[in-house]
Amino acid sequence: MLRSATFRFAALVFLLQLVSAAALIVTIGTAVRRQLQTDAQRTVAVLRDDLRASYAAGGAAGVRREVALRTRGLVTPGTVLLLIGRDGTWLGGNLDAWPPSVVRDGHATEVTLYRSGLNTAEPMHVEAVRLPGGERLLVGTIVAGEARAMRMLEQVSGVALPLALIFAALAAWIAARTIVARLEEPLAALNAVAAGDLAARVPADGSRDALATLGVAINGALERVETLMGELRMATDGLAHDLKSPLTRMRVVLERAAAQVREPAAVESLDRALAEADRLFALVQTALSITRAEAGIGREHFVTIDLAAELEGLAEMYAPLAEDQGRTLSVESAGSCVAPVHRELLAQALGNIIDNSLKYGAGPITLTLREGGRDAGREAGAPVELAVADRGPGIPLARHEDALRRFGRLDDARQGGGAGLGLSLAAAVARLHGGALALGDAGPGLRVAITLPRE
Repeated sequence: MLRSATFRFAALVFLLQLVSAAALIVTIGTAVRRQLQTDAQRTVAVLRDDLRASYAAGGAAGVRREVALRTRGLVTPGTVLLLIGRDGTWLGGNLDAWPPSVVRDGHATEVTLYRSGLNTAEPMHVEAVRLPGGERLLVGTIVAGEARAMRMLEQVSGVALPLALIFAALAAWIAARTIVARLEEPLAALNAVAAGDLAARVPADGSRDALATLGVAINGALERVETLMGELRMATDGLAHDLKSPLTRMRVVLERAAAQVREPAAVESLDRALAEADRLFALVQTALSITRAEAGIGREHFVTIDLAAELEGLAEMYAPLAEDQGRTLSVESAGSCVAPVHRELLAQALGNIIDNSLKYGAGPITLTLREGGRDAGREAGAPVELAVADRGPGIPLARHEDALRRFGRLDDARQGGGAGLGLSLAAAVARLHGGALALGDAGPGLRVAITLPRE
């Protein structure tokens, strides 16, 4: 799942949403804190300037009167003031003593102190001022309201962050679903083409975004594929006709020549030539069948048949050949199992597999029909598996790919005179039906299985 582009996109949206929400909360908290500090500094500055003006107008006595007036709350509620003499004696204010943490003049700081007559310590923003006469003045304001505001902001942030998580997850899910929904139509068109509907196209939505551009590009490619498939169909049909005619004429000429000659050596040579002509004709026919199957040609000839009956027919056809080798050929099936197939191509593919088993295998040959890993007919709609197994030497796992390649003849098979197209045709027929061919170990021997969908 971590490699999924959709998951990574959704995770990116989730992360960006979460980071944005966190940045917004931090920004608001910083702005509020800074504004509260600015307001406190402004209040202290105004109070300090007023007291300096009072000192300039009335000296120490004037400042003492102003301090007494303001600490009674008549002018500025929440004021913190302390006036001490040059010798450190208390001259006025609502603090009992000079706080030891405030040592620098002209420097603002925040402390927590008790005002006179109160039993609760309060946060304060204070600044020390030295007057011209040597007296020291502590000017400040209570910031308890600001602290409450910050605590409230923290509480709100504690609620907002889980909500941000929820909305970020929702945004990521919606974004991922939107992308997946936009890709459903291109995927449906491609799957339809893969299933044989070369006329399928991606519907135009007129959005002109990147995905719409992708749909236009896919439609262009599909139109090209449809054109090429049409040309290939015409070319293969023409090639089949053009090759069959001279091969047929050549065989007729060879048959006439064989009927006219009497010398044993000439008769033997002509017989070999006829055999090679038949082999060449079969090779061309098989190669064309593979090409047509891989091009998706032939789906229009699908018919629904009973696969169990088809296997029984093949078993009756090849059983005499197996008996001539002292071997047996049997069918294992749980009963009727119908599926839409190209009957002729499927019979040819299975026949090639059985023929390979007769040539290169050993022991009994078993044709098996199963559905979805269980006996056929047990579950509607399950894929169907047609398998041919023997007890021969089999094919090593490392050579499976070579065995399925066109003209991929294994060393052990060279004395049989095969062209290496039997398994290639079977694999192409399986793909034509939307299925697959797999080579396996029959323990010992080779098991070749064709899996076909039921629809």
